Amino acid sequence: MAKFDTKKLLENDVVKLIPLEATHFEELYAVASDSKIWEQHPNKNRYKREVFSTFFEGAILSNGAYLIVDKATDEICGSTRFYDYEESENSILVGYTFLATKWWGRGINPAVKHLMFNTAFEQIDKIILHIGETNFRSQVAIEKLGGSKIDQIKVAYHGEPTRVNFVYSFQKNDWFRLNQ
Repeated sequence: MAKFDTKKLLENDVVKLIPLEATHFEELYAVASDSKIWEQHPNKNRYKREVFSTFFEGAILSNGAYLIVDKATDEICGSTRFYDYEESENSILVGYTFLATKWWGRGINPAVKHLMFNTAFEQIDKIILHIGETNFRSQVAIEKLGGSKIDQIKVAYHGEPTRVNFVYSFQKNDWFRLNQ
């Protein structure tokens, strides 16, 4: 199988996922500068410009990060990414997702995950997510989509300290069975 393509435009009826470029920093930071977004995240200071700059650098280096655009308003509402494609395991990680509070509870996150998962599962068999142990909103959201918590590990985010994360897994066959 060819390397998983993480640099193509993705869209459905709700969102557009545009491959992240260095020129997107200011407009994405405008979204990320709200401290409420990060209050349950392992790195609660990501709303600060210098901390977000490190996060953004990691996003660019991942070669799989996207801007999330609400198709109804054409506004940038956050970011997400594919990362750590593992050909031998036929798996990829999905995560680093954040949304402006304006879009919380409006169906954007499930639309993003459905788009990413359906796209990924065209080529791979397993999706993994790492979610901070105190990020209860994200844990609940992933469990609503059918994710199974399978482990607890320490994760070193790009340029940040190691933090405890829960590992969630989605299998291709289970995803399509649950989402027909």
